[in-house]
Amino acid sequence: MSDKSTRFRTDPDVQRLVDGYGSWVTDAPEKGAARMTQALWPYDSMFSPVRINRLTLKNRLVMAPMGNIDMCEETGRPNDKMVQYFLERARGGVGLITTGLVPICHGVDPTVTEADHLSYFPRIDRTRTVFSGWRDLAQGVHAYGSRIFVQLTPGLGRVGNPQCLINDLKFPVSASFNPNFYISAVPCVRISDRKLRRIVKNAGQAAADAKAAGLDGVYLHGHEGYLLEQLANPAFNRRVLGRYADPKAFGVDLVKKIRARAGADFPIMYRIDLSLALNETYGEEGMKVAALRKFTNGRTVADSLAYMEELVKAGVDLFDVDLGCYDDWWLPHPPAGMPAGCFLDMAAAARAHFAAKGVRSNAGQPVPVVAVGKLGYPDVAEQALRDGKCDMVMLGRPLLADPEWPEKAYAGRVSDIRPCIGCQEGCINEFVNGGHPQCAVNPRTAFEHLLPAVPPPAASSRRIAVVGAGPAGVVFAVTAARRGHSVDLFEKSGRIGGRLVPGGVPKIKFDIENYRLYLEREVEKSAQSGRLHLHLGEAVDAEGLKKAGYDMLVLAVGTRETPPPIPGLADAKSVQATALLSDPTLLGGAKKVVVVGGGVVGCECAYWLKYEKGVDVDVVEMLPYLCYGACTANRGHLLHYMERGGIRAFNLATVTRVETGRVHVTRNVSKHAPDPYNTWQPILPENIENPLAPKLGRETRQEVLEADLVVVATGGRADDAVFLEAQRIHAAPEVHSIGDGFQAGKVHEATRAAYLLALDA
Repeated sequence: MSDKSTRFRTDPDVQRLVDGYGSWVTDAPEKGAARMTQALWPYDSMFSPVRINRLTLKNRLVMAPMGNIDMCEETGRPNDKMVQYFLERARGGVGLITTGLVPICHGVDPTVTEADHLSYFPRIDRTRTVFSGWRDLAQGVHAYGSRIFVQLTPGLGRVGNPQCLINDLKFPVSASFNPNFYISAVPCVRISDRKLRRIVKNAGQAAADAKAAGLDGVYLHGHEGYLLEQLANPAFNRRVLGRYADPKAFGVDLVKKIRARAGADFPIMYRIDLSLALNETYGEEGMKVAALRKFTNGRTVADSLAYMEELVKAGVDLFDVDLGCYDDWWLPHPPAGMPAGCFLDMAAAARAHFAAKGVRSNAGQPVPVVAVGKLGYPDVAEQALRDGKCDMVMLGRPLLADPEWPEKAYAGRVSDIRPCIGCQEGCINEFVNGGHPQCAVNPRTAFEHLLPAVPPPAASSRRIAVVGAGPAGVVFAVTAARRGHSVDLFEKSGRIGGRLVPGGVPKIKFDIENYRLYLEREVEKSAQSGRLHLHLGEAVDAEGLKKAGYDMLVLAVGTRETPPPIPGLADAKSVQATALLSDPTLLGGAKKVVVVGGGVVGCECAYWLKYEKGVDVDVVEMLPYLCYGACTANRGHLLHYMERGGIRAFNLATVTRVETGRVHVTRNVSKHAPDPYNTWQPILPENIENPLAPKLGRETRQEVLEADLVVVATGGRADDAVFLEAQRIHAAPEVHSIGDGFQAGKVHEATRAAYLLALDA
């Protein structure tokens, strides 16, 4: 660690990890790109019991706090959607479930309460009616032998929705005067000690209520830069007067109050980041931007471990640890591009510290440490436990993708586990955009109360043709076949997966390839049943389908890509990004590449070219932001390491013409043009207006970029030609278009449409 006399400090272990989260594809790809293997089965470490205070858990698997938001009634009462969502995970065999955020600060933190005193968060503090929902949840989880902790948050603070200022004329709050994360021009006011004491009191009452409701413990949300972390970290807490000028005081007071109200035996869990990793992520120069410059004096790993000791003395029984905060969002929300087991070193550091110091809980027990961060690969999770890097393993998105993950792993059916693809389309983006957590690869997630676990048999068997074996086509075909229909699945290429095939080529997209392989296995199993007939390498048209006499046609043909109308492009050396990923020999020895189109595909292709092929890359995007529409975590990870890798990004830029060896670009360079590498602030949803946003000027500059090859990544359009022709000629009594063939979109939308249509077939 650097000299403590200087204000800017970094931790070498954290720096090594942060640096490696971008370069692992070249440094150690075999360790980062995990597969769904079962070399270590049977998983005796994973499925051994563990004790938390007086509570024994049947196994060492913990469901991460995924869910709740917009999954309750507006009064805050857990409804059937929320109850069945958690019961599905208990049914699947996880030992401990943790809920998502439950604020205990209504009336104090204005960002957690909606108009008319309603809430998009569940509540445990409102009425007896609310209380009954928690009792239903606890009893249901216990019926399957699982335990459940409720996650309490003292508030959102500076990472809360700043619309409270516009709607209610109330400023967001924080430990000190800090900028709001979403709109940094909005200040967050210092919350008083008096109001903090009120939150402490609320924590005690919430814990007592949780115990009375039959819940098994409480879980304090102390990481990621939420209000508890803002009070507990000198990066955010710069108070000089009062009890809570001490960064340890608020967390310790919360734990003591909970222990006093809930008793000595009631388990208390605490989530903490060992470091915000901001200094390590952005460096001394990067931390000088207005939105970050107050946050350089963050808690070090050593500081965090000392704080954890104080929390144990106060009554904490269990920790889970990670890195990062909202301002480096991809760390606490590790996306597709992060390596497997990315935070195991942090868990190991905490565990080793407790062992060396002989730290024991108030119950006289060792204090278990839960590892988090892309551990949804059974062999990786089991190895971490066997190596003593952690005591328990936390699974969030893997349990949304497949609630039966624990049961399948226990039985040695790893190949049957539906893998998470790390896209965060459903689990994060949905609630950011006003929905509730779902899952891109599991259409039933958060719809368990509506959709059956086993598709019901069809009333009568029908002959169905499915054209296109991407996610939409495969999900429909497999589901329909399981219901008893006879399904012909046509794919004109020789492989299953559609756009997943090129999408899974970059090493950072190993989760996409895992899912594609899973779809292959699902098709194979259905084919063995005799209900699904796969036709690879067969192109079909509307007339041919009509002659075959099917009862139903499902067109899932994806997109068609056409080159943009750029002067000179047709005569230059160019290739579509998807074609290049499918056949890397098309690179042809090029050393300088210009990628036209800075969406997700363009940026992932640029990343692949730079890190795996050693090519110099420029990316040109017309919009103000690169990766527009991608989840904040995936977008941030890509852009941050694109910048570190030397990939030049040109936003608000238009390609005016292409000639041999050169790409001519006109770029907006006015004062308020967004920094293309800005990963410390999110892109606001389209329906949210920022009244403080500066107006974009019109100053432009001409750029000439060298290029041995132009890669076109401007996106594709829905290919609905076969559908429209089949509909016109009445090729079957029913004709449907789903997936990208209906509307170019995401895996989430494709699989949902496919599953719902198959249930009605």
